[in-house]
Amino acid sequence: MIEIIQNTFIKTFEKEPLMVQSPGRINLIGEHTDYNGGFVLPAAIDKKMIVGIAANGSQKCRLYSTDFKEEFSFELNSFSSKKGHWATYTMGVVSQFQQAGYPVSGFDMVFGGDIPVGAGLSSSAALECAVGFGISELFEIGIPKLSLIHYAQKAEHTFAGLKCGIMDQFASVMGKEDFAIRLDCRSLEYEYFPVELGEYSFVLVDSKVKHTLADSAYNKRQEECLEGVQAAQSIFPQVTLLRDLDLMQLDEIRAKISQEVYQRCQYVMEENQRVLDACTLLNDEDLKGFGQKMYESHEGLSKKYQVSCEELDFLVDFTLGKTEILGSRMMGGGFGGCTLNLIQSIFISTFKSQISKAYQTEFGKIPDFYEVNLGNGTGKFN
Repeated sequence: MIEIIQNTFIKTFEKEPLMVQSPGRINLIGEHTDYNGGFVLPAAIDKKMIVGIAANGSQKCRLYSTDFKEEFSFELNSFSSKKGHWATYTMGVVSQFQQAGYPVSGFDMVFGGDIPVGAGLSSSAALECAVGFGISELFEIGIPKLSLIHYAQKAEHTFAGLKCGIMDQFASVMGKEDFAIRLDCRSLEYEYFPVELGEYSFVLVDSKVKHTLADSAYNKRQEECLEGVQAAQSIFPQVTLLRDLDLMQLDEIRAKISQEVYQRCQYVMEENQRVLDACTLLNDEDLKGFGQKMYESHEGLSKKYQVSCEELDFLVDFTLGKTEILGSRMMGGGFGGCTLNLIQSIFISTFKSQISKAYQTEFGKIPDFYEVNLGNGTGKFN
């Protein structure tokens, strides 16, 4: 992939580029906790976006996508968001840098990658971080990593129009090979935990569905969590996020909220604790215990938070009782996308065959599979 990007750049712009990369991510556990100020446990993966970039001495930016086989250009003094277009992520980052007062000049760029688009592995965050790092290196701006993460997140908010949490960009920039990152989404304190998989591997099963209610349901869950916080504030005025509440306090406000809101809040608190427990299990190299936490997470997401769907539940249920599989859960916002599975490596091909047949029989489609390893974060190619 790197050779393709590099050679395409040289052929298109007749000069040598600076080559940078930024990875996609998986989230091992801790779903829908980020916007509640809770804990998440993401890791960068060995699938990435690759960017070749060079200054061109003008006030124009010329882009080429090897995936879309398309060119796009814009003037630095006059550009705006093109929602739904691949160039939006680059323009969003440039806009953030300009607003911060950084000296960005015209550049030429070629990019591509092997992160499957739409699989929930954060290809857009990886591109934003790669572009930001590339511009910072190219013009010797020296933007600190945490600032780069914030600019990439704001680019997603303002130009792509998605009010995402900070986890995706954080994992992409701060990833470390064979480690997961426990991120406190309230303080942004973080800690690395070793992921020693031994004879096991992480395999993603893509349901190949994305139900239309995903976005509206995501917003609704945020509102329900806020409802819980507001009810709690009448008794516990110090509470600003669900993170500030415990299960005993939640029981004290139970009469003030609906059963639905109670279950949403209960799930978030239990999931936060699961992240903390999972980190202890990783430190102890207890993969079986870790896999059980994955199953518990899915059960909570499906029954209490209600963001799963028939297809995801089927994929997780199919793994139950198979001794070669330690854990499985839906990953991401829900209502489609992937399940994350912790599987004995020698069983993977058998598993793919078995679950493909069962899924096709049930839903009339064959899932995609992605085997991933945990890799390093954003950086230059040597």
